[in-house]
Amino acid sequence: MFSPSIRSLIEEKAGSFIIPASRIAFVEDENPLYHAFLILTKMKYSKIPVLDKNQKVVGLISLSMITDKMLTPDNIVIEPLSDLKVKDVMQTDFETINFAHTNLETQLHLLVDNPFIPVVNDNNIFQGLLTRREWIKAFNYVTHSIDDKYDITKKSDPSEAS
Repeated sequence: MFSPSIRSLIEEKAGSFIIPASRIAFVEDENPLYHAFLILTKMKYSKIPVLDKNQKVVGLISLSMITDKMLTPDNIVIEPLSDLKVKDVMQTDFETINFAHTNLETQLHLLVDNPFIPVVNDNNIFQGLLTRREWIKAFNYVTHSIDDKYDITKKSDPSEAS
């Protein structure tokens, strides 16, 4: 459990934890696999969310998931890029969070093992991503602001005592 002082400072930054859906690259589950390959390669992302036609998060797709389908024991083939859809390859076991129902500790624990967590609303509609990077930036803010915010002063050096 966070101390009240730490919680207060982190909550000051909580709104900036989410990268909004409008700024996130994603693919749809019905897209051909080559589309995901192009997005991931051109945008230089390692993994992106997969949405359905109703904007619900249904999976995650990574470049390694795609290239795994292209590798044979002795060759690299491109046919799977046209033959398969994103839904045929995507990861379907993943965490999502709803900010209305998730506390700060849970968010932090999920980010230990995941570089990002998709954020959804009560209707499971994609809202954006909670990223480890944004959490680390908030932690950096806390470590640099706590003394000023709570008037914590450094203990005096015992050698300076008279």
